[in-house]
Amino acid sequence: MISVTLDGTIVQADDGSCLKDILPNHNPTLSIAIIRPGVVSEEATRQYRIITTSGEFVIEIPDVRVTLPDPGDPTFNTSIHWSDRYAAAFGPFPADFQPARAPSRYARGDVLIGCGGYDKKRSYLIISRQEHQADHGSETGGGIIGRVIAGRGVIDRLVIGDQITKIERMISWADSTHTVTTTDLSLPLEDGMEIITHINIHVDGYSDSSIDTGIARSAEHLLFSLKSGIFYAERTTSTHCMDAHLGPLDVPQEQKRPRREGAVTIRTKGKQSGAIYLYREDVATSPYHTVVGQVTHGIELVRLIQQGTACAVITEPVGIDLRGMHLKDAIAAAMERGIEVHADTEEVSEDRVVIHQDPETTLEVLSEKQVRLTTMKNEDVIDISLDERNASRTVDIFRRFTGLKLYSVGMLPFFFTFDDVWLFEPEIPERINIIPENTPTGTVPAQALGMTNASRRGAGLIGVRISENAEFGPTGEPFEGTNIIGRVIDVEKLKKFKEGEIIYIREVKE
Repeated sequence: MISVTLDGTIVQADDGSCLKDILPNHNPTLSIAIIRPGVVSEEATRQYRIITTSGEFVIEIPDVRVTLPDPGDPTFNTSIHWSDRYAAAFGPFPADFQPARAPSRYARGDVLIGCGGYDKKRSYLIISRQEHQADHGSETGGGIIGRVIAGRGVIDRLVIGDQITKIERMISWADSTHTVTTTDLSLPLEDGMEIITHINIHVDGYSDSSIDTGIARSAEHLLFSLKSGIFYAERTTSTHCMDAHLGPLDVPQEQKRPRREGAVTIRTKGKQSGAIYLYREDVATSPYHTVVGQVTHGIELVRLIQQGTACAVITEPVGIDLRGMHLKDAIAAAMERGIEVHADTEEVSEDRVVIHQDPETTLEVLSEKQVRLTTMKNEDVIDISLDERNASRTVDIFRRFTGLKLYSVGMLPFFFTFDDVWLFEPEIPERINIIPENTPTGTVPAQALGMTNASRRGAGLIGVRISENAEFGPTGEPFEGTNIIGRVIDVEKLKKFKEGEIIYIREVKE
């Protein structure tokens, strides 16, 4: 038999087994981190993984003379003895130091040794949750032995009753010959191999006991960007890996903090605005980044993933976006999360579609434990499909300025109709360059959805024709002035709307 560690759990496999035998449902396009057994220089490694019943976090202890209590030592009570908003303390256990009997200032993530009643025989391993000043019965200087460098979301969740189940020194990353990433599921397993299949990200401010909505909009952007469960490492450097697959998006600056190893940030200014960053090592605070979360599992994968590849990612919490759902399904989804629903109608059926929710962000919904839904009849929502393969740039512009980039339901102002043409005029700034793309040839089919490109004065105008045409595009422009971006599925519904009304649209995949 072969014994391997799979995402922190020891798994037994038959001799000759490979990755696919223990990962039958893994997406073969996503990278997995592999740490092969080998000689590791522990003397060069001052990082420790603390595994608790609420998750794991990583601390770094610079002083080689400092040792952590052993969870297997009967004199070490591994349970949390006390916990408040500022800190959590594991213990007691006996230690050897002289309490200073004076308060000290602590930063979020500081790890220290203190004691109760100035009795060093009743010492505690204390984790600082936020900046504060206190007398923890520590020695002169505050008794700080290290700091949390990954998994800060876990320390926010620690409560009385949680226990440390394991403390292990992390491997030396200087020895890279034993660490790789792979998508090859036929890779043979080796006894003692460690396998990391995904990254866990915990959103700052979220816990089961309380929710801080101070970064609600940034958190929503993170949850939206990663809702597919995939992190695309489009760029990697020695300090970070970055996912910008959605393109530039406006995100507010909500929280500036030092970017520690394992931190998750969103860039708020520049060409990469909206990009998600995962940090491989500490870097300074930036005025152009909001710290939005922490990696609580899979820091090895963050360190090893290669540029141009992707890996699985799980966020906590899962986003709550009910827009585009039938009301009946939206109510069921909300109730499953313990959310009370207030709809604008008592007609709970599949004939009503949710077009708006209040609050709009996941953290606010979870904080209030309720959501107010605005709906409309299914017959008044227009379904469309978009041709992203042939008109990716124009489709992206369309999604951005109709709302479909962020939500399942978008809006189009109905501008004008003539003959078999319906025209819509979204507010697309003149600075947006709509280059010619996927211009038609031959005949434009019935129900084709088009956008006037920058070669014509009416750039940005959206149109659809009910019938095919061999001379003009869906916006009434010649073929060279029209980008075909998809088609309107429910074209017959358009006839009921009047000029000046807002049309609600929903994208469906065909």
